[in-house]
Amino acid sequence: MEEEVRKCIEKIRPFLQKDGGDIDLVSVEGGVVKVRLQGACKGCPMSQMTLKAVVEQTLKKDVPGVERVETV
Repeated sequence: MEEEVRKCIEKIRPFLQKDGGDIDLVSVEGGVVKVRLQGACKGCPMSQMTLKAVVEQTLKKDVPGVERVETV
């Protein structure tokens, strides 16, 4: 599952980089994906919305078994 998550994050990354942000995969523990937001995303007040609306929804759609995404 971790490799599928990595591939999916690579698809999401350009969307975040376009606005000056980035994302790194920290771990996959069961159905929980832990990521670290960077750049403009790190301090952005909209980062939690981006996390849920873009990152989590894309991962849930593309990678079977993903239940939620958390930031660290």
